[in-house]
Amino acid sequence: MDLKDRVRELRLQGRSPKEIARALKVAPSVVAPLVRAIAAETAPTGDPEVVGCWINTGWSDGLDVDPARGWVDEAPDSGADGMVCVLVARRHTWDRMTVCGYLADVYCLGVKNAIGPDVLDDLELRRFREYFFGEYAGWQEAPIELARHLVLGSIDYARTLGFEPDEEFEPVAGALGAWDEKSAITFGRDGRPFYVEGPHDDAAKVLRILRRTLSDDDFDYVTVAS
Repeated sequence: MDLKDRVRELRLQGRSPKEIARALKVAPSVVAPLVRAIAAETAPTGDPEVVGCWINTGWSDGLDVDPARGWVDEAPDSGADGMVCVLVARRHTWDRMTVCGYLADVYCLGVKNAIGPDVLDDLELRRFREYFFGEYAGWQEAPIELARHLVLGSIDYARTLGFEPDEEFEPVAGALGAWDEKSAITFGRDGRPFYVEGPHDDAAKVLRILRRTLSDDDFDYVTVAS
């Protein structure tokens, strides 16, 4: 049995790409393209039905959002501080869903982390949703278009500053749907790049990258040492 067949067998068991990589003792970057290829072999025409899409409240804080879109933040002052969590569930089988999660720094770095794709039933999804949004004041239902503009738009913005999305993003990119437009959201805090050091960041590296394209007067930042 070759590697692709072994990956296919584990996917049929509902294993995530990360779990498959651990089981086969290979890097996630080796598993990701095989998962996509297998999905393409069996995918029906068009994207699977979106059965749920959620984002944390406070997602719009500091952003300029095209009012014509009608996207509402149910708690705009809930203190998200530029960190946006998005969860998307698409139909997998009649009783199971393919679930993908994204953590986006919409002020600077774009997608910092991604989870999935995981195949869950309804009860597992409800439990996972509570865990996924546990650090936030709340979450709300959202149209997939808003999720797409937030996540993929933040990646486009981050690339103008020199940052690429986390390597875990590639296996879950397709859940957001096709992207061939400019985001209806202006990223950065009030239009300016704003970097806030996270617990796993290499802050010195982030600042070096920002300074390749911007002067210190063109962005704001907060680090542990500042």
